[in-house]
Amino acid sequence: MKKYRLTEETIRVGNRTLYRIQALRDFGEVKEGELGGYIEAEKNLSQCCDAWVSGNAWVSGNALVYGDAWVSDNAWVYGNARVYGNAQVSDNAQVSGDAWVSDNAWVYGNARVSDNAWVYGNAQVSDNAQVSDNAQVSGDAWVSGDARVSGDAWVYDDACVSGDACVYGDARVYGDACVSGNARVYGDARVYGNADIKTTGDICSMSGFGSEYRTTTAFRTKNGDVHVSCGCFQGNLEAFCQRVESTHGNTLYGREYKKMIEMLKIHFEVEP
Repeated sequence: MKKYRLTEETIRVGNRTLYRIQALRDFGEVKEGELGGYIEAEKNLSQCCDAWVSGNAWVSGNALVYGDAWVSDNAWVYGNARVYGNAQVSDNAQVSGDAWVSDNAWVYGNARVSDNAWVYGNAQVSDNAQVSDNAQVSGDAWVSGDARVSGDAWVYDDACVSGDACVYGDARVYGDACVSGNARVYGDARVYGNADIKTTGDICSMSGFGSEYRTTTAFRTKNGDVHVSCGCFQGNLEAFCQRVESTHGNTLYGREYKKMIEMLKIHFEVEP
């Protein structure tokens, strides 16, 4: 049995006509006869489970809302986007392109999720934040403010990205890490643990050094230390110095790493 019908009340969005929906029976928190938001066709909203479009929200194109997902207020879902599970898209948020929002994720405020981006788990994207390209935000992560997550970047666990911060490229931000202010995390950078990056001066990445030409990332932590990630090594700058000396000594690779350490000390204003 169908749970909703298209009414004769319509709006125009570009060259598309969208129809207000009305519930035909009780389901979830929706009551029979209740008016919902707008969809272009039944393909935009599943007739099963408790998914719903409410308020002045609308869904068009090949977009689909299903499962127990809700799209409400003035939110837009369009293109080939998918919103499902228990996900919510509300306020003035937009989900477009081939983006997916799933599980218990919540996109709200004026946030934008577009292209091939995926927001899932218990993640939140709010305010004026944007998640685009092939980026992923998952776990209990939160992207807010005017932050941008793009490229193939991934923000997960309990990490937060806020302010005017940008995370892009193949960067990863996870654990309890916080990236805020005007900070930039990009390339193959890995930021995690209790990282606290507020400016470009709180992080430094270098590539092409050492025996495997890997990327070395150093960042400021919440207790003020400088943490270094290089291959299988993870620890503070002092421990990194000791590891380089014990592993490489005065070899070519050792000398490269020691020059890198000198630059890191200058960057983070660490006393020699």
